[in-house]
Amino acid sequence: MQATTETDPVLRWAARRAAINRANSEHSTGPRTEAGKKRSSQNALRHGLTCRTAVLPTEDQAAYEQHCLHFRDEYQPANASETQLVQELADTSWRLNRIPLLETSLLAEASPESLVPQLASLGLYSSRLSRQFQKTLDQLRTIQSDRKHQERRDLRNAAELLELHNRRGIPWQPADHGFVFSKEQVERHDELLMRQNEARHCAWPRYEMPPTLMRNFIE
Repeated sequence: MQATTETDPVLRWAARRAAINRANSEHSTGPRTEAGKKRSSQNALRHGLTCRTAVLPTEDQAAYEQHCLHFRDEYQPANASETQLVQELADTSWRLNRIPLLETSLLAEASPESLVPQLASLGLYSSRLSRQFQKTLDQLRTIQSDRKHQERRDLRNAAELLELHNRRGIPWQPADHGFVFSKEQVERHDELLMRQNEARHCAWPRYEMPPTLMRNFIE
């Protein structure tokens, strides 16, 4: 008797998996060309998931470039190291988004004998890429956090020097002490620091003062 989706548990599972992957592929931001979606089962594992070039000849180059732009807009890299990590995130995400389409192709065309091992292979690649994405994201967040912390510290130091020179009536430029900020940036930050200091003093009686002291203060 020929196996059917009603009698064979593997085929039943495969049918469910196909439906899930078809639904996922509708939301994918990765490759969408018909050529990519209609690969044969023999070609499906020639997937390009480990090749040096992220986008395959069968994929839409414009869609890939737009995909990369979304990552640059989100993470706003400020130097070469951050730009490299953001590009790695975009490429890894692009490859991850290809996997549901490869699985759909396999489920539609592969034989039952080859289906499970090929899906398992794609699952392994998916896990590796997911770990790579998270590791790269962690590196990027650490680098950007360190950079922003250093920028805030440098801006405060520059603002303090600006105040000192203003009180002494001495002209001053940030470059005089090796800062890369413009004088306007330092002046804006100096104004922000003064307003924040004023706000903390105004907020303390309302938010920090013990209620007993507050009553005495009001009386």
